Parts: sequence; structure tokens; C-alpha cells
Amino acid sequence: MKPVEAIHRKLRGLVAVLQDPAVTEHEKANAKALKLRLEKQLRQAGVPAGDWTDIAFRVGRTVQELKKSTSPSASTSGSSKIAFRLGKALGQSLKKWRSNSEA
Repeated sequence: MKPVEAIHRKLRGLVAVLQDPAVTEHEKANAKALKLRLEKQLRQAGVPAGDWTDIAFRVGRTVQELKKSTSPSASTSGSSKIAFRLGKALGQSLKKWRSNSEA
């Protein structure tokens, strides 16, 4: 589970505690202090609040992860370019040689 999702889960639990009418004042004070601390952690992580921007944030993060997880593009380093050109030149030369030998 991702750390941000774990913090959101903990916040939902704290809100449930705060909304429970059977909770004592001490428990409410502890829950409020924990809630403030977790919200501070979320702000430091750069995570938006739970409104519509949260959905856009999650979509953006998912797209970034997809870009990172794709396989790397084929390497076109100097040696592979040289080998490709050499093979192409050799193929063309062979083609010309065959056409000249048939004539």
C-alpha cells in the first residue's frame, strides 16, 4: 500500500472516531491532534485535499508511473548504427552483384 493511501485510510478512521457520539473528550482531543498531524504529512507530501483535484492528482501520478514502467526504447548507439548501415550497404552491394551477374 502506498504511504499516501495509508494516511488517507488513517484519516477516515479518525473522522469516524470524531463523529461517534460515545467518544470521550480525551479521545476526541487525541483524534484531533492525530488528524492535524496526518493532514500536515499529506501537505508535505504535496497531496491535494479530498476534492475533485484529488482525482486529477491520482490520474497524473498513474500516468507518470505508466511512463516509467514502459520498456526502454531500442538503443541506437554508435555501434548499432554502424552495424545497421554496414548491413544495409552489404545488402545493396549483394543485390547489385546478383543483378549484374545475371545479365
